Amino acid sequence: MVALVPTALAVVAVALILVALAAMTIGDLQVAGLSFLSASLVIYLRETRFAGE
Repeated sequence: MVALVPTALAVVAVALILVALAAMTIGDLQVAGLSFLSASLVIYLRETRFAGE
């Protein structure tokens, strides 16, 4: 069975990376940087909190 929280966090991380790429495309580098940072934090939390599931 699929673990719901880790899967949701992975989807959020992918969405944040897509937002960052779109922001870079239009030239809004502050939003892009914050989105990449947020995606990194979500991935870190996912890997440290839910590593055993």
